[in-house]
Amino acid sequence: MGRVTERRKVIRIRDGAVSTRPDTLVAEEPLEIRLNGKPLAITMRTPGDDFALAAGFLVSEGVLASAPDLRNIVYCAGATADGSNTYNVVDVTTAPGVTVPDITLERNVYTTSSCGLCGKASLDAVRTTTRHPIAGTPPLRVTPELLSELPDRLRAAQRVFDRTGGLHAAALFDEHGELLDVREDVGRHNAVDKLVGRALQSGNLPLSRTVLMVSGRASFELAQKAVMAGIPVLAAVSAPSSLAVDLAAETGMTLVGFLRGSSMNVYAGEERIALRAAAVRA
Repeated sequence: MGRVTERRKVIRIRDGAVSTRPDTLVAEEPLEIRLNGKPLAITMRTPGDDFALAAGFLVSEGVLASAPDLRNIVYCAGATADGSNTYNVVDVTTAPGVTVPDITLERNVYTTSSCGLCGKASLDAVRTTTRHPIAGTPPLRVTPELLSELPDRLRAAQRVFDRTGGLHAAALFDEHGELLDVREDVGRHNAVDKLVGRALQSGNLPLSRTVLMVSGRASFELAQKAVMAGIPVLAAVSAPSSLAVDLAAETGMTLVGFLRGSSMNVYAGEERIALRAAAVRA
């Protein structure tokens, strides 16, 4: 299997001084995901947790909803002309009775190109496809003080980032701010898929009492993945997209952006944020 990091020679220039040294880079390789033997998608990812990545991707596609839906995931041998195993092709086998939809754009498949579809059709597809509706989950409330601590906790858990500076991360926290799981990848959508896939494999879906914290921005694709996994709160250190805000409002998810220190913007689902009434101004 590919390594998470690789070494490359770099010419370093600092204040006019030139030197040559090895540098640690995050590895990036393609992963082809097959569903019951048929090619489904290709994503560029950091090798590692590939089975969880594939499982999480299929949760976001509405194919898998719980651990019993998944029969097996294997690397495909003979993926190259000489018959060797590249560990870059996985085949997911669903359990008997699991409905596998036609993988076409007509059914609103969301690709890892972030995002392939836009507009009202995309919002309706996610809202009607998810088998873990957020609106019906038990009440969950978090304080701004708790949210403000999550970026530092996420950053402290990024082991590979410390060596490369080139990875996105996603973490799951419980309602008390305890770290449940964290994954890193060159693509933030892959990091979320790995989290969701690990939760599915452990029988922990839906993630109805968790907060998803992501590095970078909150795109429609990340909001979609959170909704499909039943995650009620999505927080990001940067800005959300307009479509991500629309999706959060449509599905009842709480969306927080620009989470930096004690500052943050709440774009949807403010009822889950324990605000002091006197402090809220129009």
